[in-house]
Formats: sequence, C-alpha cells, structure tokens
Amino acid sequence: MLKEFAEWFVKKIEPACYDLNGQKYSSQPLHVIPEPTADPLVVHNLTGLVDYLKSNYDDLNPVIVHVASPTEVNVYSTFNGNKNRDHFLQAKAMLPSIPFGKFLDPEEFIILLQSCFVANDDRAQLLKVVGNIKEENVTTVGDDGVTQQVTAKTGVATVENVIVPNPVRLKPYRTFVEIVQPESEFVFRMRSGPAAALFEADGGAWKLQAIHAIRDYLIEQLSEEISVGQVTIIA
Repeated sequence: MLKEFAEWFVKKIEPACYDLNGQKYSSQPLHVIPEPTADPLVVHNLTGLVDYLKSNYDDLNPVIVHVASPTEVNVYSTFNGNKNRDHFLQAKAMLPSIPFGKFLDPEEFIILLQSCFVANDDRAQLLKVVGNIKEENVTTVGDDGVTQQVTAKTGVATVENVIVPNPVRLKPYRTFVEIVQPESEFVFRMRSGPAAALFEADGGAWKLQAIHAIRDYLIEQLSEEISVGQVTIIA
C-alpha cells in the first residue's frame, strides 16, 4: 500500500510539459540550480595580481581583467552555463585617508602634505606658507576668490611674504603604488584659527587618468599573456 502511494505521489508531483499553440508550459514551477562560482582572492597591489596571472596557478584560460576604478581591479572568467562569472581575484589598493575639504591646524596640515602627497613644486610652496603661519588678532583679509592673501595681522598672517597660487597642482596617493600618482588641481584655503584646507577642483578627471595608467601598466606586465589570448584587459 505504501509503495503504491509513493509511486502515485511521485507521479503527482513530477512536472509535465505541455505544448499549447506553439508555447511550452510546465505543470510545476521549475527553479534553476546555478553552477557554483569562485569567491575572489584579495590582494592589495598590482604586483600580486600580475604574479597570480603569470603563474596561471588555477589554470585560467582565458580571463578578463577589469579595471573598475583607481583603487580596484578584478579578474573574472568567461560566462558559465548560467551566464555568471567566476571572480578569481580582486586587487584593492591600500591608501591613506586624506580629509579633503576639512580645515586642519597647521601642524596636522604639514604632516598630511609630507606623508600623503608626492613631492612637487606646489607642495613645497604650500609647506612654506603653512609653516610660517601665525595667529594674531583679526583686522582685515584680502581675498579675490582665487588667490587668498593676508594683508594685515588677521586670523591668519604670514611671517614672510609668500604668495600662494590657486588652484595648486598636487599628487596625493590615490591609486596603486605601482602607478605614477595622477596630478590634479586643488583649491587651497586658509581661515582664522589658523587652519588650512584643500578642496578637489578637477571634477574627478584624475580617476580616468589613473584607470588608463593602471591599464597601461598591466598591458606592459602581461604582454605575453595578452598576445596568446589568455588575458583580456578592460578599462
């Protein structure tokens, strides 16, 4: 009796397929069982990504290297049967936190410039200005909206006469260390306290520059793998 019931139950729940007016129908809802996909190995530099692809440790052939942003590069497989991709590796840059748009006291600002920016002429000029700031009683400040200039002993005064151009061109650490850091424009402002701040002023154009630089670096490092069709780079 139990055997007959089990056979009847299996037939009852087993989906049947019907063809009506050229359209196929099922008597039961069907769910796709997806193929498993890999979770990424995470590294924090481009060298690790290049070493992984050159070693072909997981027998990858072919793969797509996607430069997603100035701080992230991913390695994917081609589509599987479910149109999903294995995510083999992710490179995420380890970068300092730079508080753009925040006013800092001179000591903090000097440390920020020296530790988080590549040396260039404008950085040296900013260090000279901020290093000579002193606090006095407020009187008047000259400010034409482009070049900020202290004309008397106000909240911010300079010991020597140093003119700061605006915008200034600086190279903060914002992408992988293997890449030449992109130079972009910043607005430099001072206020009583004294305090100084940098405001980004290039509309994010540096991001495209960094992505192109990462792509060029990978093309150079993986030229052999690219030539045989093992690696395709998208940026």
